[in-house]
Amino acid sequence: MGLNFDVSSCVRATSKFSECTKCVDICPVSTIEFVDNIPAFTPSACIECGGCVGVCPTESFSLSEFSVLNFFFESMEKKQHMFSCSVDIPCLSMLSVEELISFSLASKEKIVLDTQSCNFCGGEDNKLRRQLEANIEEANFVLSAFSDKEILVKLFDNKEEKSEKEVDIQDRRSFFSLKGVVKSKKEFDEAVLEDDLKEFALDSDTIARIKDKKIPNRRKLLFSLLKREERPKVYEVLAEEDVSFTSQKFVDESCTNCQICYRICPTGALSSDLKFSLINFDAMMCVKCHLCHDVCEPNAIQLQSGFELKEFFEPTQRTLAKFDIQRCNECGNYFTYTGGVKECFRCKIEEEEAMGLHANAKKMEF
Repeated sequence: MGLNFDVSSCVRATSKFSECTKCVDICPVSTIEFVDNIPAFTPSACIECGGCVGVCPTESFSLSEFSVLNFFFESMEKKQHMFSCSVDIPCLSMLSVEELISFSLASKEKIVLDTQSCNFCGGEDNKLRRQLEANIEEANFVLSAFSDKEILVKLFDNKEEKSEKEVDIQDRRSFFSLKGVVKSKKEFDEAVLEDDLKEFALDSDTIARIKDKKIPNRRKLLFSLLKREERPKVYEVLAEEDVSFTSQKFVDESCTNCQICYRICPTGALSSDLKFSLINFDAMMCVKCHLCHDVCEPNAIQLQSGFELKEFFEPTQRTLAKFDIQRCNECGNYFTYTGGVKECFRCKIEEEEAMGLHANAKKMEF
């Protein structure tokens, strides 16, 4: 296996104002770092736990030989409901909250996770275990709001298995290391490449792909399974801080309709019409990457304090703001009109600059 990174999906590649650090925060061996605002990593230092795969809101990271989506369908086909990272998956922390909910909804039996291996492969502060525990807690909390299903945790105290696992992790860390003896030039060349920091550039092809709006596979899977669920008689409202993977928003009066939020949204959860006269929002397309908040200069876009569970079963596109779009008297272009002379922002600036130059010229005459 090897860690892959699609830079065009990363919110930090979309905007330098993004404050997302989830991949760096979860990495137990600190191999992921930011170079020119973009994640970079050293392949030989990566233990291929997949923690970054699980936490990335836009699925920018992946493992070359393990797909969570394929794992889901294969598991459901085998009617498997018990999972262990020592047998089934590189690390259970790869499973996001959405995927844990999806596994639970698709299985006729309660999902059981063996977390014994998490005791020794999450780094000194056990980042992976803490993330997994938080994911399980949140998934069970969301499930309890509309279902009687639950994700269970079971521990297996197998010291022999633990010892073998520890050796395996050490082997993965040192496999490509130049400290060992390599048997051929090919192995040596591969080892050198694995020890190099892998950086990612924003070339023209990447920039073109950034413009594509993509819904993560985990969201498509969850949405498909929710359609099969019986709708609850009463829809609960969950606290915003208790739901990490989606949100509901509102826009306050400070919004200038600069268009950045819906132009930059990686999934298309925020959108507008052809005249840019409104801001629409679809909660089931939101991955709570926080990018729209990071780029909003007046801080006009806000998280709603509660998330309405109704969105899971009756998703709606809500209009957060409407604007009066008029044609500028000077240049003829459409702009967001807020009253007074029908003059766009650009023409106002040009007029102010022209008046300033005229005033300076008159001063120089005396």
